[in-house]
Amino acid sequence: MYRFIESIQLKEGNFKRLPYHQARLEKAMKQFYPTLEVINLAESLQKTEFPIRALYKCRVVYDSEIRLLEYVPYLRREIQSLKIVHSDQESFPYKPEDRSGYNAAFAQRGECDDVLMVRNGWLTDSSYANIALFDGKNWFTPRTPLIFGVNRAELLEMGKIREKDIKLADLSSYTQIALFNAMIELGEIVLEVAKIMP
Repeated sequence: MYRFIESIQLKEGNFKRLPYHQARLEKAMKQFYPTLEVINLAESLQKTEFPIRALYKCRVVYDSEIRLLEYVPYLRREIQSLKIVHSDQESFPYKPEDRSGYNAAFAQRGECDDVLMVRNGWLTDSSYANIALFDGKNWFTPRTPLIFGVNRAELLEMGKIREKDIKLADLSSYTQIALFNAMIELGEIVLEVAKIMP
């Protein structure tokens, strides 16, 4: 049985990027449960008692139906350095519950706070966030990330980032790297490329 996750930002009682989460959920359900009715996230969330103050992560675990729905106060991790880790982790259009490949990569971070995962010589993601690189003018995100994140989808639609195939060998062409996901906005975690360790 395949299980998936949506981590939804709940800020001051408002669920962010819900249409993007719904679209990603639909991709998973259409592939793995094509004969079943698609879960309606908005309806499911409205049936729960959710916090209306502060910042929470709404964690939804599902397969053919929602198996877990919880609200967890969110505290952002401090990231000041990244370690380059080579991985054969697959790329998915949805978010699998199984994080063993990411955890194995994260365990190789050494003295760094997180990892920059590289697949077949191409930059992909950190262990828990999409990335974008700044060339002094524009922000570029890898064309094939490991997870097609909801914040990434929205930023692309808004034109704030652009897709590009980025080789590890081209890292020195950029000055900064940003990490972002459903809970972290673009600009909240930005490091100098010099903080990426080989």
